[in-house]
Amino acid sequence: MDKNIPRADFPEQVGVSSKEISALIKDVEESGIEMHSLLILRHGKIAHEAYRYPYNSKSPHTMYSVSKSFTSVAIGFAIDEGLLTLDTKVIDIFPEFRPKKFDENLEKMTVFHLLTMTAGKDVSVFSDKTKGNWVKQFFESKWAFAPGEGWRYISENTYMCSAIIKRLTGQNMLDYLMPRLFEPLGITRRPFWESDFEGNPAGGWGLFITTEELTRFILCIQQGGKFCGKQVIPAWYVEEATKKQVENPQNSERDSTDGYGFFFWRNRDGESFRADGMFSQFGFVFNKYDAAVIMTCSEVFEEKTRDCLYRHFPAIFVEESETEPQDAVKELSFKPLESLPAAPRSVTEEFIKGRIIHFAKNHVLNAIGWPLSMLPLAVVYMSANRAGNIDNVILEFAENECTMTWDEGKEHNKIHCGMDGVDRYSKIRLGGIDLTAVSTAAWEDENTLEIRMRPIESICERRIKLVFNGKNVTLYPSSNPPLSTIADNVKGFAASFMPTENLAELGEKVIMKLDAVAEAPLSGKII
Repeated sequence: MDKNIPRADFPEQVGVSSKEISALIKDVEESGIEMHSLLILRHGKIAHEAYRYPYNSKSPHTMYSVSKSFTSVAIGFAIDEGLLTLDTKVIDIFPEFRPKKFDENLEKMTVFHLLTMTAGKDVSVFSDKTKGNWVKQFFESKWAFAPGEGWRYISENTYMCSAIIKRLTGQNMLDYLMPRLFEPLGITRRPFWESDFEGNPAGGWGLFITTEELTRFILCIQQGGKFCGKQVIPAWYVEEATKKQVENPQNSERDSTDGYGFFFWRNRDGESFRADGMFSQFGFVFNKYDAAVIMTCSEVFEEKTRDCLYRHFPAIFVEESETEPQDAVKELSFKPLESLPAAPRSVTEEFIKGRIIHFAKNHVLNAIGWPLSMLPLAVVYMSANRAGNIDNVILEFAENECTMTWDEGKEHNKIHCGMDGVDRYSKIRLGGIDLTAVSTAAWEDENTLEIRMRPIESICERRIKLVFNGKNVTLYPSSNPPLSTIADNVKGFAASFMPTENLAELGEKVIMKLDAVAEAPLSGKII
């Protein structure tokens, strides 16, 4: 059976305005939103699909918390198969964590509470995923409130659902979902999903899939669990998962206080819902219009992206037309992301080429578990394997490019960097993740070489400047989006984990210094 999603010949054929798509793309550009992909569905067909270079339709993209919606469906399958119920007590699944002293809250906490973020466990956003047993971390964390008596967005609630699937089935959640969800959706490639030390998916984050693969999932949800006419996800569960199950008053952003389902968010219009991930990864479902919008981005402020979307939805929906309107807009694409332009070469190349540059470890960063990596912190801070400690850098130069090889722990990588203003592509593996690096380099002056590396499966670009002074080298790291911008966005949420107002204020101040700490310069020497 052909499981490809059909495509409209032009947007208006399925009642989508090409003019309004153009206006949306222009709005995205003028708002400074770094959108990587946009796909609009109506009446089960793709009305429009666009990618911003170097992102494309073939490369998987990190989903952040959109991963939660996939984990939700795994629990739906398990319930439908009689393995558990919404009322199953979490501690009954993991009895080895039942304390000797009776814990009333622990005896109350159910699967329903995990799915709705009302479990009450307060796992810190700063919990170190490179250490220990994640299930143990969850049970040993403090209580913010009794189960069902509050709402708090804790990603580890979702991880626990993944751990539950493993405990009840003996399979990790990805293996469990492959024949039940991914393969019926025509996704035969095994997706990558960041995992704990036992190989079980993180659940609440870390899934890497393409925009089109996400579209298959969202279309299935929109159609009540059906895909290509076949019931894939139990219809009853889709209905329950996407409706308002609980109030979620904790957030300050619009569209984040309109109700929460089973790892799905309700939207401000009271009718639509979405799968939602950090940095504006979205899968919106507009059932009233038989439509969906899927996008991947690198926009820190998600409300900004949603506001942009709502300036054009539902206005984008129009009457269907059998013939393409004469005034239809043909050019509906994004401007490509900029690379480093070509610059004059430096005589320093002759002195440094082929020589090993050794960098000292930053002991502060290693002590707090954030060693400097060629992957920005936003990519790896929730990973079991964070990579880090850039060392043994070797630079080679050719006519129009340079190569950089380096070590991070046991991982050794090499990237090709265009010095003619044209990106070069390289396959790398960092933090246990296979990535495609798109890189350029240019001399800022005779002694300063800038290198930009963008792993297109992720959302951040790593930027480094190497400043040479004889045999001494200083590496100045930064990232795009900047860590300072990310810190500004998360400071309120992170401070909410502090027990007192004074500590919360101190926490916000510390977070605002995040870039100065996590991206401190590294001292090196040519050896």
